[in-house]
Amino acid sequence: MKEQGVIKRDLRLKRRDIAYVKYILEGYEDLATITTIDRSESVIRLSILPDFASDVEGILKALKKEIDICEISEGEK
Repeated sequence: MKEQGVIKRDLRLKRRDIAYVKYILEGYEDLATITTIDRSESVIRLSILPDFASDVEGILKALKKEIDICEISEGEK
């Protein structure tokens, strides 16, 4: 989903993994903003600048080897 040049991706993961994913992505300063949008369903939203989309994709690909991450669409929430 794109909005004013920012790419938004919603991800569902295990509740215990939210802090880990935030920690990893925040370690790469300015790549993405992470917001927990539904704590009970363990859904986070990444807001990514288009210039960093491929970098974030690479990080997510690596994280998927360690933890369960599922990208969800607007209608799945």
